[in-house]
Amino acid sequence: MGDQTTMSRRERLRAETTAEIKEIALKLMAAGGPDAISLRAIARDMGMTAGAIYSYFATRDDLVTTLIADLYTALVDRAESARDAVPATDPGGRVLAWAQTVREWALANPQGFRLIYGDPVPGYQPPEDTPAKEAEHRACRGLTGLVAAAWTGPDPGSYTWSDFDPGLAADIQATFPDLPPDAVALTLRVWGRMHGLVALEIYGHLRTLTRDPAAIYHDEMIALITSLGLTSPA
Repeated sequence: MGDQTTMSRRERLRAETTAEIKEIALKLMAAGGPDAISLRAIARDMGMTAGAIYSYFATRDDLVTTLIADLYTALVDRAESARDAVPATDPGGRVLAWAQTVREWALANPQGFRLIYGDPVPGYQPPEDTPAKEAEHRACRGLTGLVAAAWTGPDPGSYTWSDFDPGLAADIQATFPDLPPDAVALTLRVWGRMHGLVALEIYGHLRTLTRDPAAIYHDEMIALITSLGLTSPA
């Protein structure tokens, strides 16, 4: 019993320290950009030795990979939950729920949004297979599912599967075997419209031009939904 309690305490302390390391990494990024993410700088901030922090993350790239995976997974979890809270009989409402959740998450986690979608970390080489890659594919599947609800076809043949990342193409073909590659192209266009205004807002451009970015974004998403041939939500 005593050993189990001790291990539980150690695990809890390790989890708390790991969370603090991630939090400080994002604060460093906010203050100095992605190049400011440094294990030694984090160790100084936390009053740890360099050797101690390396027992949590062996390299800076390991920390960045974990950060991206955690953030991307949290974003997709939120977007999927919001989508699934709207009945499948309301595909336009599901599109709007996904889009609004992406914006809300980005505003609450601006450094996370920048790390996932914006500022590259100098010298960082992401590994091929990570939870972040799976979260990215989940996001693509989720968006493709929204497009699939509006897709009427037939395939005009403007695109082939070779036009897309092989892993993405295989994933979409397995999940949506009846969709043509043109639907994937439409999905990427939908993604661009959802994220474009969010990126302008996160990087401070939109708020200098309008007092109500939320209204601009909402109207753009209603226009997007209409362009897909779906009924706009009330």
